[in-house]
Amino acid sequence: MLLTPMHFLIVCPLIGLAGYIDSIAGGGGLISLPAYLITGLPVHTCIATNKMSSSMGTAIATAKYAQSGYIDWRLAVFCVAAGLTGSSLGARIALLIDDQLFRILMLIILPLTALYVFRRKDLFAGQGGETIPFARMAVLASVIAFLLGMYDGFYGPGTGTFLLLLLTRFAHLDVRRANGITKAINLSSNIGSLYVYLTSGQVLLPLGICAGLFSILGNYLGSRSFAKKGAAIARPVILLMLAVFFARTVLELLGVM
Repeated sequence: MLLTPMHFLIVCPLIGLAGYIDSIAGGGGLISLPAYLITGLPVHTCIATNKMSSSMGTAIATAKYAQSGYIDWRLAVFCVAAGLTGSSLGARIALLIDDQLFRILMLIILPLTALYVFRRKDLFAGQGGETIPFARMAVLASVIAFLLGMYDGFYGPGTGTFLLLLLTRFAHLDVRRANGITKAINLSSNIGSLYVYLTSGQVLLPLGICAGLFSILGNYLGSRSFAKKGAAIARPVILLMLAVFFARTVLELLGVM
């Protein structure tokens, strides 16, 4: 597929912005995927290439969490295996869906995901911290990792938020421990689905790698900023990106573009 300078000019700055927003408020996936989609590239190519750039940013974040000792590797090893398996399955299912049908599905899934992400601060109150046997915790966390890994491989935005919600609520992890496990699962699901997309020839490597570098830069700048109103910045940006995506998708479905 032929890439033009315009693809890079549109995608890379928006991916950098997504990384910045994600590091201070979360929800970056609601910016990064539409950033690819508004270029007019095929849906599967957009999802696959987005996996490449997001994997680079997630790898850096996971390394920082691991270095700080926030990842419980005794539990994470089970979750990583489940996340890899689920994401590979989700990506294979995604590849079976027609491009136009996928766009219609995203018109439904994207706003629902955005709604949950915007409400995320209310989701974790009073959850986690209850002691349960490790075996039960490992089983519950692994099931969650598999299901959310499958979602991440199939689609992706909001995965980190949903993982935190389910790990704290059902696996009874405290928020700090759940954050570490979430990073490990997210990285494994990115790698599992990225492998499927790479072997199917859907990833635009030059664009994905370049956008990934912008993602890392955005995450770095965001993590070093002292923005106290991250959510206030994130919401209008995400809504604008969703509006542009919706408008373009509807016009394409109507045959105008």
